[in-house]
Order: sequence, then structure tokens, then C-alpha cells
Amino acid sequence: MIPFLNIAKINQRHESLLSNAFQEVFQSGWYILGSKVEQFEKEFANYCNVKHCIGVANGLDALILILEAYKEMGNLKNGDEVLVPSNTYIASILAITRAGLTPVLVEPDIHTYLLDPFKLKEKISPKTKALLPVHLYGKVCQMDAINTIAKENGLKVIEDCAQSHGALFHEKKCGSLGDAAGFSFYPGKNLGALGDAGAVTTNDDALAGTIKALRNYGSKIKYENLYCGFNSRLDELQAALLSVKLPFLDADNQYRRNVAQFYHNHIHNPHITLPCKKAEQISNSKDHVWHLFVVRVENREGFQQYLAKNGIQTVIHYPIPPHKQKAYSHFSSLSLPVSEKIHREVISLPISPVIESKDYETVCQVINAYQP
Repeated sequence: MIPFLNIAKINQRHESLLSNAFQEVFQSGWYILGSKVEQFEKEFANYCNVKHCIGVANGLDALILILEAYKEMGNLKNGDEVLVPSNTYIASILAITRAGLTPVLVEPDIHTYLLDPFKLKEKISPKTKALLPVHLYGKVCQMDAINTIAKENGLKVIEDCAQSHGALFHEKKCGSLGDAAGFSFYPGKNLGALGDAGAVTTNDDALAGTIKALRNYGSKIKYENLYCGFNSRLDELQAALLSVKLPFLDADNQYRRNVAQFYHNHIHNPHITLPCKKAEQISNSKDHVWHLFVVRVENREGFQQYLAKNGIQTVIHYPIPPHKQKAYSHFSSLSLPVSEKIHREVISLPISPVIESKDYETVCQVINAYQP
């Protein structure tokens, strides 16, 4: 079986370095908010070219804490609207509702699967206070157009970078393209921890200070609580492990681009819709880090079964759109045909920094032989 993603193999490349990092933390006796967290925060801030990185427990908390901090600072209040793509993973929307805000779902561009700036503009109302673009599957949104819309309307821009570690837009790293950004380091991400982990990046001093307090029970000084905060701290061990893996991220992303280019060059089945990108541009284009290589096919279930029978594991990201989830049943009557088509047809092919050439060559051969 060609695995969709071999996380163990990804981490085994760094086994000795990861083991040494574990021993350092273990021997230190300091396991919460210590030197390893501070080290990774500095390294990741430098990597993203921002002033601040605040390590938190996971990617969902990163987004929640940004929104909660803006509420504490008076930029947002309960009930304010946040515009978010309707085809994102549900965490983007959960963050908004958990913070007492109102998500407004915006249809994506069917070709890129990203937030459509033209549709975004149509959804702005007097209640709109923030935009939450999601760099889905590893590709950066049209941030110039999104930031222009935000500036014209006095809106905050919060990037969801859970899938786009290292992607660039006009030579600027994602995580530095808005007012703040949330990252996930879930093990399967391009930069993955060995457990849950997340971070916020920003150039806003006041926002960074507020989030640092909020993540730690609302406290800047021990036992003095400024806010009704959270317990959402990046683990000292996970920070140490992420510091080991960060220097390899760009090379891993380039390997993913090379695999994506091969798929584009060698998948020729007319029944398969490839990601919208000219094949000759992929390996040199830094705006996509190919966290996922997502194709569309009308008979997805049959296609997935065909691949499985031929020894190829795939994953569906994501089978049910957020507005059709039971958790958001009040959205179920919304007409979002583009999102529904995407969620009905998408399927993710194997791609990673450790997939071997014989495997992705086999994927192409098997797909080209597929007949619905």
C-alpha cells in the first residue's frame, strides 16, 4: 500500500536530533513555558519575518486567542461578523463562534478553492469587523486584494496558516501578510510536532502581549490575572522538537513542489480535475507548499475504491461542508453550491517529503488507467 502520509518516516529522518532534544527537556526538569518555547518562538518569528510568535496549545486555540485578544483590546465585540470561506476545515469557523462572534460564509473560487475577493466584498456589512482568509491546501490567498478590501473598510485581517507553513506571497511569508495569523503544528502539517501544538504570529506589540497573557490564565505576572484567560500553552517538549524540524521545512516544501509538478505533468486522465496551476510553474512557485494535492472527480467513492484496490491510500479533505454539519445546523438552509460541489468531489493524493519516486509514478499510472 502506498500510504497517504507516512508521519513516522518523516520524523525518523531526524530521530537522533529529536532524541537529543527530548533528553535536553527531560533533564532540565522545566516542562512548561521555558527556554525551549522562547527559543522556538524567536526562531519561528524570524522565519516568518514578524516581530512576535506566541506558542499556544494548537491551531484552533491560536485563532480563538487572536479573536479573544481583539475583544479584550476593544477591536471586536460579541456578535461582530467575521467573513470566512465556506469550504474551509470547520476549525476556522469554530474559532469565530467560540469567541462569541458571527461567521459569515463566503463562497470560494472554484479553480483555486480559496476565498474569492469579489464575493468577499459583496458580503461586507456594517457588522463586519474582520476577515479570516484560509490558505487552504498550502496555497496563499490573494492577499493584496484582501488587504485592500480590509483597508477600505477598516477591517482586521487574520490569516489561517494551518496548512501553509513557509508559503510566500510577493516574497513575504504567510503569517506576516495580515494583522495576525494562526498556525497549527498538528503532526501531519508541513511543520508538524509530535502531538498538538500551535502558534500566533503578529507585528502588533499590544496584541502579542494580550495573547501571551490570555494563553496563561490571563496572567502576565503569576497569580495576577488581568483577563478571564485560557490554559493554552505550547508544550516545552513540542517546542524543542519543532526547533529541530524547522530548518528542514523549506527543503521539505520544495520536495512537495517537485512531487506536485510530477503529478501535473503525468496525470492525463480527462475524468480528473487537477489543481489550477500551470505545470511548468509549480516547482519554482513559492506561493504553494502543497500540504495537500487535491483533485476533483465526479464519482469520488468509486475512484477512491479503485485506488485502494490498486494499493493507493487517499483521504477526503473534507467530505461535509461546514454549513451541512450538525454543529451548524442553523446554516443548513444556505445556498453554497460551489462549496458543496468541492466537498462532494475532492480527494487528496499521497504527497509528502518522503514519498518515493516509484510510488508517485505508480499513482500517476494507476490514475491514468481509471475509467468511471
